[in-house]
Parts: sequence; C-alpha cells; structure tokens
Amino acid sequence: MLSLSYSAAISGIDANIVEVETYISSGMPVFSIVGLADIAVKESRDRVAAALKNSGFDFPTKKITVNLAPADIKKEGGIFDLPIALGILAASGKIKKDNLKNFCAVGELSLDGKIRKVKGVLPISLSLKKNQIENFIVPFANRQEASAAGKINVFPFKTLTEVVKFINGEISRKQYVHDEKDSDSLLECEYDFADVKGQKNAKRASEIAAAGGHNVLMSGPPGSGKTMIAKRIPSILPPMTFDEAVETTKIWSAAGRSFNGGLINRRTFRSPHHTSSATALTGGGACPKPGEVSLSHNGVLFLDEFAEFRRDALEALRQPLEDKAITVSRAKCSFTFPASFMLVAAMNPCPCGNLGHREKECICNPNQIRKYQSKVSGPLIDRIDIHIEVPALKFSELSSLTSDSETSSSIRNRVIKAREIQNLRFANAKIHCNAQMQSKEVKEHCCLDSAAYEMLKAAIDKLNFSARSYDKILKVSRTIADLDVSGLIRANHVAEAVRYRFLDRY
Repeated sequence: MLSLSYSAAISGIDANIVEVETYISSGMPVFSIVGLADIAVKESRDRVAAALKNSGFDFPTKKITVNLAPADIKKEGGIFDLPIALGILAASGKIKKDNLKNFCAVGELSLDGKIRKVKGVLPISLSLKKNQIENFIVPFANRQEASAAGKINVFPFKTLTEVVKFINGEISRKQYVHDEKDSDSLLECEYDFADVKGQKNAKRASEIAAAGGHNVLMSGPPGSGKTMIAKRIPSILPPMTFDEAVETTKIWSAAGRSFNGGLINRRTFRSPHHTSSATALTGGGACPKPGEVSLSHNGVLFLDEFAEFRRDALEALRQPLEDKAITVSRAKCSFTFPASFMLVAAMNPCPCGNLGHREKECICNPNQIRKYQSKVSGPLIDRIDIHIEVPALKFSELSSLTSDSETSSSIRNRVIKAREIQNLRFANAKIHCNAQMQSKEVKEHCCLDSAAYEMLKAAIDKLNFSARSYDKILKVSRTIADLDVSGLIRANHVAEAVRYRFLDRY
C-alpha cells in the first residue's frame, strides 16, 4: 500500500514543502528512510515505532520504505516524526488517505505518542501560504507561532492519537486563531535612560542613532557608562511593525532559538562575547544557520570590548553593515540571511583604558596605543556612522542624589516623530530610515543651505574625510535635521554630525 502526506524542511531561514511517500510491501520487516535524511531523521524509525505501539496502533511487520522528496534537499531534525507515523497508518489502512493529503504536518514524537515542539514552524507557515496549502497540523506548543502567518488553518495537537481521530473525522477541532496577546514579551527592555548619570553627549548621540538607524562606536575608559548606555538604546527605538516582527520571528524560529511563541514584537538586543568566531557572528556551519548579525535583525547588535574581537570576525561585519544582508556560501548551497541591524560598539581608548582620563595616567606607550587602536580597521570604522567619546564621570555627577536625565519614553517620542518623517520620505522606496539611504537618496533628500554647504566643504578639506565618511556625515545631518523638524540641513546640523567622526582624524 502507498500513501502520501506533506511536511516541510528548513533551508536557511526558508522552508521547502516535502512529500512524505510511504510504501508498505511484503518481505523482510525492514524500516528504511531515504531522501537525503540526516541521522536525526533516520533515528525517527525507533521513535515512530514506539509511539505507534504506545498509542494503541499495530506497527506493520513488513517492509516499510519512506521517501522524503525532493531528494536533493537536506532533511534534518525530528520534524518528520509525525508525518512519517501518519503515512504508515495511512498505508496500513488506519487513516483515510484522501483526507491526509489535505494536511501538512510537523512534529517530533515522544515514545509514548506525545507531540513535541519543533523549530522553524513560522517559515513553514509562510511557505504553506505561498504553496496554497490551507491546513497545518502542529504541536500544541507551536500553535501561536504557526498561526502568526495568517490565512492558513492551524490545528494544534498534543498526541498522535488525537491527530489520527481528527483526520478520520472522529473528533472535531476548531482552527487556532492567533491572539496578539500571545506575542513574545521576553525581549522587552528593562532599562531606562533615566538611570544614566551625566554623559549628555553620549545620550544625545544615542538618540540620533536611534532616530536614523545609525551605527555607533563609543570610546572611553572602563566604568564610564558605555555598556549602560548601550543596553538602554532598545528602550528608545520605535515599535516594530508587523512585517518586522514576522521577519525577526522567522529568523529566530529557523535558528531554533527559544522564545515564548507568537511573534517577537520587541527589538532584539544581542551581545555576543568578544571571543566569538566569525561564523558565530555572521552565521554558517555545515548546514548554514543564522548568526548574531541575523538574530539582531531589526534590533541592536552590541559588541563590547570591540578591539578585543578577532580581526577576521570584525572584518566579516563589513558586508552586512553595507548590504544589510549576509550571504553564506557552501559547496552545495548558498544562503542569504537578513542582517539589517543597528551596530553599537564599545571599546577602551588604549590597552590600560586610561588614555584621556581626567585623573588617571595612561601607562601605555605610543606604539601600544597605535597597535591597540589598529585592531579595528579603517574600512570598518568608516562604516560606522557615529563615533562618540564617553569620558569618565566626575565625582559630583556620580554622587548626585538627583538625576537630570530624561526618561526613555520622552526620548522615544522624539525618535518616533523623526521616524514618521522618514517613513513619509521613503514611502515609495524599499528603505525605512536615513541610515539605509544609498547615493541616489542622499542626493535627493540631503539638501543643505549655503552655510551648511560651506561648513561641510571646509570640514572635508581640512580633515580629509573619505567619500564614505562624507555620505555618513550627510545621513547623520539629515537625521539631526529631522529631530529638529527641519526640511533643510543647516550649519548646526552639519557641525554636530562632523563632531561625531572623531576617529577619522587619527
């Protein structure tokens, strides 16, 4: 007897529909799975057999062949346990085969027949929409994530027995309707800029960066508040749109990262350790998975101790910073992962960290300082829009019982207004903020008055900025003007933007 059921395989952050063909024939009792299946998929033979028996079904003592088609797509994980079990039951006559063809099923089976949570359910849901498959059987724990795609019928189950009865029409089950209250809230920022004492310049730079989606590099001695400021930047970013939430959740789901379920509707904040490899940052592996730059998509990637990262890891950031995507190539495949993130980096000015300190003396010689600062290459610094010095705090600032710092909510209101201006500006383009402008948009939207033009010309001639730095200054100036609700970029906007390129002067 031959049966056909549908499932899906994750490829990068996308999903491919897989036909699960099950053939039961007379002969020696052998259970084989073919179709470029990895070890975890082949181990499903034992899980499926035990799950069927413990769920009250007879396991056929015949030759069973399961083909996962197409055969040129890598299949991995326990996601195929449920469709394989259903295929065996259909081929044995325990399930109506015509009914089974109307469903796509995913799920890992426990030995007692319970259905466990699997990764990549949201990409599969989106793929089903494209392939016009309307019914989706998922583990109960994946119900929120599966329903987030919309326009497909999601049926969550806890056990194999329930699924069989449902397909045979013995029990009825309403489709699960997505509830926005189920969206993930673990990533809500717990920090507030009101906690930060002093550092007005750094907080102002953070506001500008959030308003325009610009990358930031903070340099200052240990304990000056760089990490504290970085952790609070997500609290002033604008709310995520529905499309951004779907994109972010899709990446996290495909990578197998844990979250509550539903959509991730908070800006992500990733802070990998400085010992992280280039692969950990950009993604990769034998079967390429998203790295930190993709997990930070639509959020913040914070690299503390920036100069301590491996040189190859830092240089690997150059492509995603420029293209907002990262391409990982292997001999048999190539994947492109989204990587539109806001880079926030922090580093000490020298090995001892006291260069430029008000009171402490730097013990590093010029060669040590030069060697330390050269760990971050010029081309990489060139791609960072805002460079800000974060000096050590005075005792009077630290000991103050009152804080003159604004709350994150008030800063966020100004950021949202600036982003609204940008949304109108780029309504007919594929970009969403000033930092994403290309040369064409820079020429069109970065209009300077005469005083601003002369100031920028003098700055470029005197400080020898590169062509990329020139564009960065214009983009940051445009954002500062947006915060001031000014159509033209004025001299004070350019002056402030130039001040944020201090590392280009060395």
